[in-house]
Amino acid sequence: MNDLTELEATIKDMVQSGRGVLAADESSPTIAKRFQAIDVASTEENRRAWRSLLVTTPGLGAYISGIILFEETLDQKTEDGQSIPQAAWLQNIVPGIKVDKGKIPLALSPGDLITQGLDGLAERLHAYKKQGARFAKWREVYAIEKHVPSQHGIEANAEMLARYAAVCQAEGLVPIVEPEVLMDGDHDIERHAEVTEAVQQAVFHALNRHHVVLELMILKPNMVLPGKDCRRAEPDEVASATIKTLKRTVPAAVPSINFLSGGQSPEEATANLNAINQQAENTPWHLSISYGRALQQTALHAWSGKPENIVTAQDALLKRARLNHLAMLGEYQTAMENN
Repeated sequence: MNDLTELEATIKDMVQSGRGVLAADESSPTIAKRFQAIDVASTEENRRAWRSLLVTTPGLGAYISGIILFEETLDQKTEDGQSIPQAAWLQNIVPGIKVDKGKIPLALSPGDLITQGLDGLAERLHAYKKQGARFAKWREVYAIEKHVPSQHGIEANAEMLARYAAVCQAEGLVPIVEPEVLMDGDHDIERHAEVTEAVQQAVFHALNRHHVVLELMILKPNMVLPGKDCRRAEPDEVASATIKTLKRTVPAAVPSINFLSGGQSPEEATANLNAINQQAENTPWHLSISYGRALQQTALHAWSGKPENIVTAQDALLKRARLNHLAMLGEYQTAMENN
């Protein structure tokens, strides 16, 4: 199978109506924070047990088509001795891998950030592919302040995303391209829309420059929201602002837009996704999810590190996945949270 055919097969397996991506790629410091909230030590065994619980949730594949894993997880095994990527694929959930190495300040550009990890990327992707990964993910982060992000910061981050995506496609892995404009701050929804539009325009200019095949990638953007310290917007307002921005920036060739949850509560992320899909008539893309905490949070608290809670935790994960499945179809109602 040549790389192009491999990429097409992965897109076909991942981009399906009513199914989305579970982001389980928390770095070691991030998962330590999540575990701290439930009084569980972040040991390798506890991380393995948690991620094994996720991929072995019965029925999860009905709603989830892909899972983003952290590097150590590719080598870990479930209770019955299967590798975690194998266990995911048993449910037709495509295993993928986070490949960036985290953000640092962008030199000589105060307030802007840039993500590391391009050095040796092709070799790492080659190894990850042998371990079962079929797609990759890379995140660039944009804070909003008075003079941030700068045009220089926007262009530098776009270049990194494009270079990463090109290397992925050359190695036969579908790239998930994640430009996240943060919702931290007191900015209004108009400012968030303005920055998101500028960021996404720069990203697609860079992807074109680097010959990335748009049909064989997935975009993972933020929704357009007011800053956390500004106010909370109703789902219809979020949907309207988000769709307007996407229509201005994302080419029709992109098969799927899988939103990140970006600090929204599980219920808020689902309600906003539902409103987006209800307003998205005649848009050319599949509008889906790549949620991390918004899918995992209730399950994580139900589990609390105790083997006897595994079934309860899996039920909680399956419920959130099902509610987001309904939101992808525009059929979610808040009353369903109580069922």
